[in-house]
Amino acid sequence: MTYAELANKGILTQPVYEPGKPIDQVARELGLDPAGIIKLASNENPLGPSPKAVAAAARALQEAQLYPDGGYYVLRERLARKWGLGMDQFIIGDGSNEIIELLGHAFLAPGVECVMPQASFVVYKLVTLMFGAKPVEAPLASGLRQDLRALAAAVTPRTRFVFLASPANPVGTANTGEEIVELVRALPDHVILVFDEAYSEYLDQAPDLRPLMAEGRKIVCLRTFSKIYGLASLRVGYGYGPKELIAIVQRARQPFNVSAVAAAAAVAALDDAEFVERCRRENRAGLAQLGEGFARLGLEFVPGQGNFLLAKVGDGVAVFDALQRRGVITRPVKPYGLPEWLRVSVGTREQNTRLLNSLAAVLGKG
Repeated sequence: MTYAELANKGILTQPVYEPGKPIDQVARELGLDPAGIIKLASNENPLGPSPKAVAAAARALQEAQLYPDGGYYVLRERLARKWGLGMDQFIIGDGSNEIIELLGHAFLAPGVECVMPQASFVVYKLVTLMFGAKPVEAPLASGLRQDLRALAAAVTPRTRFVFLASPANPVGTANTGEEIVELVRALPDHVILVFDEAYSEYLDQAPDLRPLMAEGRKIVCLRTFSKIYGLASLRVGYGYGPKELIAIVQRARQPFNVSAVAAAAAVAALDDAEFVERCRRENRAGLAQLGEGFARLGLEFVPGQGNFLLAKVGDGVAVFDALQRRGVITRPVKPYGLPEWLRVSVGTREQNTRLLNSLAAVLGKG
């Protein structure tokens, strides 16, 4: 028998997530100097990690022979103080992506459905399919905004999760707190809202769903240290929600799923408020710079509220390829059903300028 014949049938049709290519790989493929390449593809922090996090990671590395604290006591205690919740309301993950998968292990099975907006972060659909459940996509409103009433209308007796991110990746739009509260109150008791807050630190005022949790609403929120905290390579994130829900999901988590180095860096990053504010301020300026540049080029763009913008460039894959050959890596979003659009992460001022100049040349507007 072949391996394919021995494998679980569902895995053979499981889509594969294609991450943005790293700088070194692009350099090898195109014969470019890695030092001359800029990457504006994966919504990484162009300012790097918090210096406090780097120092804490270096200290933790001195004890690399020891296993981590499998319960991540220090990190959960620090998060509990930050959010005013109990330690038993937090779960630590290998990035927030792992927590989405752990939720799948705990709650998904063939015959159930997961509702999500069109053009949502692809991992929602991948995890849904991984456990034999059915993804149901609700249409977007004008301007690529997430229509939360359409999301609620797509719920059926078979729905287990509603996935929602705000700001949303890749479209970049954010819903108001009022819209999200209305959605939560519209969901029936058998549905859990999975609220992805990966980019919420970039908002001036992020929605706070803790009062709804306290009411007994079924909600789990996800956060990551990969974005504003600049720890993407360390892979650490967390979820928080009602303690009964978190206790169930903890049963699916493997011990030592996050390294001690990553956990130490995360604790220190939480205490570096000055760095976070600087990143927020620089990101706000970068969004304005890119938006003004796209407008000068006559390009339609979505006024996103994360650390990236979506611009309508015509053939997104072709423009991506042309930019990459010039040493500028961006992200085409054709797999999300948006073939004419390109997602561009906010870089430094110099990187943003290079992107805009390169884009002008590729589009024949320079």
